[in-house]
Amino acid sequence: MRDIAFVAFLFAFIGIGFRKPFLFVLCFCYIDIVAPQRLSYFLINSIPISLIVFGLAIAGWLAIDDKRDTGWSGRQTLLVVLLAYCWMTTISADFPVEAADKWDWVWKALVWAIFLPLTLRTKLRIESLALIMLLSAASIAIAGGLKTAAGGGGYGSLQLLLNENFGLYEGSIMSTVGIAIIPLILWYRRHGTIFPPDWRVSLFCFALCFACMLLPVGTQARTGLVCLAVLAVLSLRAVKHRLLYMAGAGLLAIAAVPFLPQSFTERMETIQGYKSDQSASTRVAVWAWTWDYAKDNPFGGGFNAYIQNRLRVETAGTDYDPDRAQPGGPMVHEDAGRAYHSSYFEMLGEQGYPGLALWLLLHIVGIAQMERLRRRYLNTRRGEEQWIAPLATALQHGHIIYMVGSLFVGIAFQPFIYMMLALEIGLSTYCRRREQEAGWRPLMARPAEVPARHLTNGAR
Repeated sequence: MRDIAFVAFLFAFIGIGFRKPFLFVLCFCYIDIVAPQRLSYFLINSIPISLIVFGLAIAGWLAIDDKRDTGWSGRQTLLVVLLAYCWMTTISADFPVEAADKWDWVWKALVWAIFLPLTLRTKLRIESLALIMLLSAASIAIAGGLKTAAGGGGYGSLQLLLNENFGLYEGSIMSTVGIAIIPLILWYRRHGTIFPPDWRVSLFCFALCFACMLLPVGTQARTGLVCLAVLAVLSLRAVKHRLLYMAGAGLLAIAAVPFLPQSFTERMETIQGYKSDQSASTRVAVWAWTWDYAKDNPFGGGFNAYIQNRLRVETAGTDYDPDRAQPGGPMVHEDAGRAYHSSYFEMLGEQGYPGLALWLLLHIVGIAQMERLRRRYLNTRRGEEQWIAPLATALQHGHIIYMVGSLFVGIAFQPFIYMMLALEIGLSTYCRRREQEAGWRPLMARPAEVPARHLTNGAR
């Protein structure tokens, strides 16, 4: 019955979507993040819902949507080059079948990131995309936060809506994304218009931030704790009384320690010495193997090239095992086919030095562009533009947090970050178009200089 109702809704949605094709765009973003079709037992799960909506979004934009204000960014060109390069490494991959499996979803993430900014012509569309991204991630974060608050959780055991270990449903990935979206949540609380700011919106946003901060506790992901520390440091840019903020944050952290599960504190303590933890030691061994592999294969081995790694991992220990250690010496573990557990080494091993350089350039330029917009619009006196600098700051902080989390998780091609990149590109092209049309500089303009067409319904 649930499947039949969903199919009926899908047909109705298609009818409405061809009148408002941007609805297809938002729908695909939600499906790509949450994968709601996996909640079905049979019918919906057997239909390629994601691919269908993906095609409808592009076809609807090509056939119906207004393209007069469409802009193109240099970062979209970088994405095209990265897409072409990944295709070349896929056809010459060390493991063609396994590489094709990953390429099957990577190309869609990259094509979507190239296409999405073309649709972000207005402030309403930019805000709508940000809201859909937040609510989609929130559906997972709220479930994880509630289970953590109820006493559930544990490394590898906290279920986030689905009992599967892929995409945002993997603990370390969701912890990284959950912390990365906190600046965007706080931006929406003050500058959102779809749900105008009031006490209900503020209550929901603060509760969602709290749920996101609980994720590292529930998942016991060390990456999440590192991202939370980075968020605390970045937040210093926005507070007026920094000493008071640091003192309050420190006291809050100390007060929270007694309420944390013992298993969480024990796992976080392993950050200090990776040799005492087999998981951390294995990651370091994989990184060393990848570095050596790239020396012999500078153009990478294609997707999933890690399958061929063979590792010898030493961990600190005093137990005697005649097959694995000397008395009082380190424990020795043999391992093979271990994933990279780092986006940077993922890119190095799979796409080589050129791919890593393209990937780093794409993200560095994005962060720098948000800093330029932040400074450019920080002191603007136009009320209808005061949302731009805070949004640029929120996107920049979220992007930095994600890149720090990427040091320890293989999420180089996670679709969520490419949607965030597309949002950044859309914001940049929107601001550039306004400046070119009106011929003004934000920091030097006077309110009387705003053209009348920019004051209508926030459409431009």
